[in-house]
Amino acid sequence: MGKGGESNGDVKMNDNKKNNFPLSVWEVMMASTVVLGFAVGLMVVYLTMPASDYSFLKLPKTLEDLQILRDNLEDYTSDYTAQVLLGYCMVYIFMQTFMIPGTVFMSLLAGALFGVFKGVALVVFTATAGASSCYFLSKLIGRPLVFSLWPDKLSFFQAQVARRRERLLNYMLFLRLTPTLPNTFINVASPIVDVPYHIFFLGTVIGLIPAAYVTVRAGLALGELQSLGDLYDFNSVATLFLIGVISITPTLISKNKS
Repeated sequence: MGKGGESNGDVKMNDNKKNNFPLSVWEVMMASTVVLGFAVGLMVVYLTMPASDYSFLKLPKTLEDLQILRDNLEDYTSDYTAQVLLGYCMVYIFMQTFMIPGTVFMSLLAGALFGVFKGVALVVFTATAGASSCYFLSKLIGRPLVFSLWPDKLSFFQAQVARRRERLLNYMLFLRLTPTLPNTFINVASPIVDVPYHIFFLGTVIGLIPAAYVTVRAGLALGELQSLGDLYDFNSVATLFLIGVISITPTLISKNKS
């Protein structure tokens, strides 16, 4: 049962009329306002940078693109740290908010530019901020879009959340630490299936640390990567598992005490 006693079928029936076209004019305007805000922020960063050729500034789609971006940004990171940090954060949060693929390249870039400790902190912060932005935007306007794109997956997620309501943080940690459901789907669907924000936030912050560590660490040796598959060698997977166990231990201890 969902919030207010609605079943999966009831929710689908209530939203069936909205599913013909995902977003209304008002909802499109809301999303456009958010996009405009990010664009203005990036423009401010651009205007405070020195005059130069910035043709290399584009979202990387391959490791080669990422290496070119890294090589060019290294020259600016030391002298214009604040601008590079702000620009990085805005791009990452924007990508997470609107489910744009490629954040793995941004995580690698964090390691290449800022090292492991600062890189992990930066990735966890931006990924959590972007996931939160997506959560609240979806809460406002995402319901018809999610029902249109992933009706079956949403029904499965809603049923699982309803079953595990008393230990929901455990389940959210499990989802973040495993590939059971895509992170982008979790971000946009959580408010629709009534996952409280504090549970969503904690599950995101803790659950993203292991993967962030593996990816950021790989960014230190960016030139040695031949493909994204190289991120998950045996040592990386073992490290991911170990950190995942450490991350979930406080929740397990809390459950045992209760």
